[in-house]
Order: sequence, then structure tokens, then C-alpha cells
Amino acid sequence: MVLDKDTAKKTAELLLQINAIKLNPKNPFTWASGWKSPIYCDNRIVLSFPPIRNYIREHMAKQLEELYGKPDVIAGVATGAIGIGMLVAEVLNLPFVYVRPEPKKHGRGNQIEGFLDGGQSVVVVEDLISTGKSSLNAVQALKDEGAVVKGMIAIFSYGFDVASKNFENNNVTLYTLSNYEHLLQQAVDTNYINEKELKTLQDWREDPGNWK
Repeated sequence: MVLDKDTAKKTAELLLQINAIKLNPKNPFTWASGWKSPIYCDNRIVLSFPPIRNYIREHMAKQLEELYGKPDVIAGVATGAIGIGMLVAEVLNLPFVYVRPEPKKHGRGNQIEGFLDGGQSVVVVEDLISTGKSSLNAVQALKDEGAVVKGMIAIFSYGFDVASKNFENNNVTLYTLSNYEHLLQQAVDTNYINEKELKTLQDWREDPGNWK
């Protein structure tokens, strides 16, 4: 869900401006999953642009506190959300940890890096939501360590139905600064795409696994 439409529009504008999100219906990208896609998103690029980085961190911190109150700890999901998660924690003057996809195979075998005490409340920060599988894996790792996960906030979501179902089934609340609908509207408003390309992008979102 998006909390603020103006923020969603501005976030989409900024992500397109720095090519953190690229739309190319004519020459689709290939995701790691093998899906063909007219969109590619790499929000880590945000970290290289201080004014945009600051906009994202300030609005994410503000929305996080408005939605969930002030937790004990901010957790970023490795690797994409480590940077932005730490920036949000800095704004809120809160401790920060990050969650690996799986425990390390050496040393102490940590999956959660940083200090986390059982019973502490946590809000999880993500950069991008696709199916939600890796994000929810991080939530489960935090819960396994005794954390009380209040919810999650991310920069952007594709808005797949499967993601909504995954979050609902796991009883985890998700909000994002922007999403696919606001991105497409911004792209049309700024002539980044035309109406035919808009239709292609809308069709892909309906059935991304079988889109050609």
C-alpha cells in the first residue's frame, strides 16, 4: 500500500530520473528468474545521488514513524536495503541490523548482523518488493531470534498479486513509498512512454511469468 500519493509520484519521478527504474517495452530485460520484463529496477543507485538519497530516507523515516511508531531497531534486508535501512535508522537515531538471505557458513553462522535482543520491536526496510519471498524470509529470521516485527516499508513494489497474498498469509503489513501504478502514471505524464507502451507494461504486470 502507498501512504501518500504525492510522495509516490515524486519518488517515481526521481527513480526514473536517475535510471534506478528503466522502462523498455521494445527490448525487454531478462530477470534472474528467467522472466522477460519491460521494466528493470535497481534502487541501490539511489545511494549514489545525495539529494535523492536524502529525499528517500527522510520520507521513508517519516512514514515509518507515522505507520508503526518508533521501534527499538531498524532492520535492512541484505543486500539491497542495507544502505537505505542504515540511513533511515540514522534519521530516527535508532540501532540498525541487517538480515542475510541465509546464515553464514563460517564464523558464528549469523543470519542477522548487529545486536538484536529478544523481545525488541523491529521495522523492516526493503528497497524493492517483487514476490515478497526474500523479504518475508528476513521477517521470519527476525522472529526466530525473538524480535517483534511491527511491519515493513519499502521504496517500490511491482504490486504483484502473489506478493499481496504472501504478505497477507504471513500477517505482515507492507507500505511502499511508490508502486507500479504511480510509476506508469508518472511515465505517461512526462512522455517517458506512449500509450502503446503503457498497454504493454500493464499487460506484463497482469501475467509476468508468461509474458513474451
